[in-house]
Amino acid sequence: MSSAPTGDRPGYLLKRAQQALNQACTDRLRPLELSMSQYAVLRALYDHPGASSAELARITFVTRQSLRDVLGGLRSAGLVTVAEQASTGRARPVALTPAGQARLDAAEELVAQVEAQMLDTLPADRRRDLAELLRICVGNLT
Repeated sequence: MSSAPTGDRPGYLLKRAQQALNQACTDRLRPLELSMSQYAVLRALYDHPGASSAELARITFVTRQSLRDVLGGLRSAGLVTVAEQASTGRARPVALTPAGQARLDAAEELVAQVEAQMLDTLPADRRRDLAELLRICVGNLT
């Protein structure tokens, strides 16, 4: 068993940072009527146009069932479309609508503000170090 107090353990601190980031982003996205999950899907579609729902679930770290609910909300709001027919196999591509792109553009600005606030007191070299250390941690576990 680790002798370090829980509050000093890297895994605990990482989870606290993730929760604080999530809450701050959620608060900022609320006026846009977006959840963090919805933002993540819109961003994933921007990065991976035409991705299937299975691909989106994997990219955004949610279950297919959760993604189905998120996509339903995004479709109802007119922010995404799902193709009526699969382009290959059974996967039906999902796409941003112009309204979805506009909402994503507004959300990107808000999320960038939260990230800037989170990193505000870190010098640029420490920000790069943090990103590299997190990449190494992920690599060690995958």
